[in-house]
Formats: sequence, C-alpha cells, structure tokens
Amino acid sequence: MSISQGKSTRSPSGARNVAHRGKRKAELGRDPAETRLDEKKLRKIRTRGGNEKLRLATANKINVTDANGKTKLVDILNVVENTANPNYVRRNIITKGAIVETPEGNAKVTSRPGQDGVVNGVLI
Repeated sequence: MSISQGKSTRSPSGARNVAHRGKRKAELGRDPAETRLDEKKLRKIRTRGGNEKLRLATANKINVTDANGKTKLVDILNVVENTANPNYVRRNIITKGAIVETPEGNAKVTSRPGQDGVVNGVLI
C-alpha cells in the first residue's frame, strides 16, 4: 500500500467519509528520508515533471555558519537533540531543527537534508 496524501477517510467530527474516487498519482506520498550519520550517500528521487530531488541518505559533514557570518565545513560527531522525534537522537538521525555536536560546538540544522541533499546549520 502506498502512502497517500489525499483526503482523509474521516470527517472532522470523526464520521466516516465514503470515497467518491480512488487515489491519484498527484496525491502520492513517500517514506521519510531519515538521514543517518555515516559517509555521505545521496539517493535520487524522480519527482513530478521528470525532475529530480536529492535525498541525503547518510551524512557526516555540516556547513556551519558562526555569528560573524563565516561558514566552514566540519564533521558531525553525533546528534544531541531532535525535537522532531526523541528516538531520532538514539538512532543519530538528522532532520531540520536537530542539534548536532561538532568540533566547533553545537549547531542547529537549518536545511532539510531529506529534501535538499545537504546539511547546513548555525552555531548555538
């Protein structure tokens, strides 16, 4: 069964909606990328119109910007905090908003690795 982002089978009151049509290709959803901590690996996804989206499967480096606006590429040591899901910290999964430990200090991820194919962040 594919992930659908179409209309819900339930109405706001909780009553069951009877579908007047089936699923459409335009309503297709996909599994989350769940970028892990390891050597960099990209996955190409074909999107609508034949375009490509780069999913970052694994990463071990981050572009960190400091308070002065200087950016440098540093290693990610591990994931310290992730508000998206507390279990992601144990599994070292990087998402937007995750706080990662680097040699420069802790950094907050500002990019969307599962969408952009790169990890950017700011020092905190």
